Amino acid sequence: MDLLARIDKAVARAIAIGQGGTPPARLAEALHYATSPGGARIRPTILTSVALACGDDRPALTDAAAAALELIHCASLVHDDLPCFDDAEIRRGKPAVHRAYSEPLAVLTGDSLIILAFEVLARAAAEEPLRGAQLVLTLAQRSGMPGGICAGQGWESEPTVDLAAYHRSKTGALFIAATQMGAIAAGHEPEPWFELGDRIGEAFQVADDLRDAVMDEDALGKPVGQDAAHGRPSAVAELGLEGAAKRLKDILAGAIASIPSCQGEAALAQMVRMQSERIMPSAVRHLA
Repeated sequence: MDLLARIDKAVARAIAIGQGGTPPARLAEALHYATSPGGARIRPTILTSVALACGDDRPALTDAAAAALELIHCASLVHDDLPCFDDAEIRRGKPAVHRAYSEPLAVLTGDSLIILAFEVLARAAAEEPLRGAQLVLTLAQRSGMPGGICAGQGWESEPTVDLAAYHRSKTGALFIAATQMGAIAAGHEPEPWFELGDRIGEAFQVADDLRDAVMDEDALGKPVGQDAAHGRPSAVAELGLEGAAKRLKDILAGAIASIPSCQGEAALAQMVRMQSERIMPSAVRHLA
């Protein structure tokens, strides 16, 4: 089974848990809608790749961690698109959840996905309780306050924004979770994997800022020009297109250099290189 198929299967199993029993039909349907199709599944791909590089001796735990991380990410997208935040009508090339199902159901969908993520981890934790507890703690820390994605959203309401802290929380947090949870699932210490996740997260935020500035809605599958429209901090606003493109290239080089020594180090470095090529918008590659 290839990596994406493995992750999709894990996410589908998780959604089936949330749709069990006798649930309200439209909310149950919205859980699937919010997580499928899943795009590139970048965060769980990184998590699973790190676990594989570290031996992946508990694949069921790895799969649960990957699914939980993706559920949190999808929940954040559902909430981000709401009128009180980005007021986005499109996500992944189709109507955002609040447009397809209503604002109340979008709020409940995001909330349900967050709770389901921790249920999935709790169910898998019986196999390795210590690792399971570490996974729950890591995902909670990178999802909430003070340094998780909730904090990242909160920075947008501050009169003065610390761009580094904003990027680390809003985008970097779940990439740090990805690298650390992959290591934890395979029985390795998480701390050496912080820098890799932090650098990948910063790279994706800068790349997202660039895409928002130079791509169109049809190509991106979601509204563009959102940073400027909402007055949000961005690498492009701070550094300009050329400066942001060069910053992205430097961050990605540092990410590869930061990979801890492990049995699958070479394969992991190749995965990071592939993701690097994927996220650099073609319109600014000549600037880097």
